[in-house]
Amino acid sequence: MQFDSANKPSGINRVVLAFKNSQRAFKWLAKNEAAFKQELFLLALSLIIISIWQIGIYEKVMLLISVLFVIFAEVVNTAIEATIDRVGLEIHPLSGLAKDLGSAAVLIALLISSFVWISVFISYVGYF
Repeated sequence: MQFDSANKPSGINRVVLAFKNSQRAFKWLAKNEAAFKQELFLLALSLIIISIWQIGIYEKVMLLISVLFVIFAEVVNTAIEATIDRVGLEIHPLSGLAKDLGSAAVLIALLISSFVWISVFISYVGYF
């Protein structure tokens, strides 16, 4: 099967197909990626905390976005890993570097999210 660039879907059909592709990807991630499962748990826990915590809407949105950013980084990291594995399973320094860089992106996203949560906590609880 080859991609036909002259016969790409357009309009609402493209949106529907893109949504279906994304849905398939999320199902695969939830079934096969332990880190994604952990981050979905983090998202669920965050939603519970955000709904209970009496803070402003801006803070709630920032907390939610910070967790969604972690999930975004994990999706990109998994895409990098899948692409590297598709190209070849042999051990190669550049393959390892690409996977390490994807992992570093997830770590940075986790740090950003942590800083956001700590900052909001400190600003509302009054420590430091």
